[in-house]
Amino acid sequence: MKPISIIDTDYKQWLQDLSSRFRQSQIKAAVKVNGEVLRFYWELGKDILTRDAENKYGKHFYEQLSKDLNTILGGEKTFSVTTLKYCKYFYQLYSPIFLSMRDSAFRPQLVDNSNVQNRPQLVDKSENVAIQQDSAKYDFTSDLLQHIENDLFSIPWGHHRLIIDKYKNNLEKAFFYVRQTVENGWSRAMLQNFMETALYERQGKALNNFNNTLPALDSDLAEEITKDPYNFAFTGLTKPYNERKLKDALLQNITTFLTELGTGFAYVGKEYRLPIGETENFIDLLFYNLNLSCYVVIEVKIGKFEFGDAGQLGGYVVACNHLLRKEGRDNPTIGLLICKEKDRIQAQYALEASTQPIAISEYELEKFYPTKVEGTIPTIEEIEKQLEKRLQA
Repeated sequence: MKPISIIDTDYKQWLQDLSSRFRQSQIKAAVKVNGEVLRFYWELGKDILTRDAENKYGKHFYEQLSKDLNTILGGEKTFSVTTLKYCKYFYQLYSPIFLSMRDSAFRPQLVDNSNVQNRPQLVDKSENVAIQQDSAKYDFTSDLLQHIENDLFSIPWGHHRLIIDKYKNNLEKAFFYVRQTVENGWSRAMLQNFMETALYERQGKALNNFNNTLPALDSDLAEEITKDPYNFAFTGLTKPYNERKLKDALLQNITTFLTELGTGFAYVGKEYRLPIGETENFIDLLFYNLNLSCYVVIEVKIGKFEFGDAGQLGGYVVACNHLLRKEGRDNPTIGLLICKEKDRIQAQYALEASTQPIAISEYELEKFYPTKVEGTIPTIEEIEKQLEKRLQA
């Protein structure tokens, strides 16, 4: 039988649409399967703890359960000893969210982040964070819990294992990375990178005057897009460099740079020309943040922060509002100064003196590199031993 060749444009479009829909259905099916598997692991971990199985059945309990489950399931090796222990830690780590909703040490709070996927957030009470609580919009015991469940059961098991390895005794940090993974669609490698570079400690930590220059909700959201310090180790700069070399290196690694800036950033231009009166001015880097619906002016300084830097940045922010911002479409422009070093008191004074929304942060080039790199690649046996040691710790 001769093959049929159909060149009809409508047919080709239909074929492309079918293939796209099929791929989407595969993704949805994989997500659903992952969620169901995680719920099973959750219940298994709960059973192990509530039954006090380790004490009840002795020190070889995990080995026996692994053997029995795999035998019953037809010889499948799904339930290794390591997997069973991770199930226990999975439930042990996150169950306090559901069991102790009213606990004063850890209490989920509602934040109306309308521009960030309407997701209620968990907030560390030790931080001085402004909270907006809208009881009419969210039901504390059902809607919030549903959001938390969706986050927990949305990311792959491999991501959970990474988080458990590092933060099995720190619920606040662990759930922070769960939420960030869901919101940003991180791969396992990206998750590991952000954990190793201490994103939890850096997120939203830049000095800023947003509380005094932006509406309350916009202020909170704007603060969340900042970091201090920024990790510029990916530029590979180790020898003496000037500002041009640093900016060139950032843009040569634009994908990584955008990832470090955070979700929602879109690159607009480098040395962006702003004609102000009869004078030409050039912004170091101009971005647009889709979550905040505003332009973000970024100035990069390789030296120590000076008062004049804040004045220059504030002027660029005003110019962007006049020349680029569209009324009804864009929110007020935000400025971000990233320098090699700053005196916090001097920076704070500069922020108080500015009427424009700006933030001041630092960057690091070398701090985030591992202090020790092994000379050989570990074997599978060595990895398993290390995992067992961590789980027994």
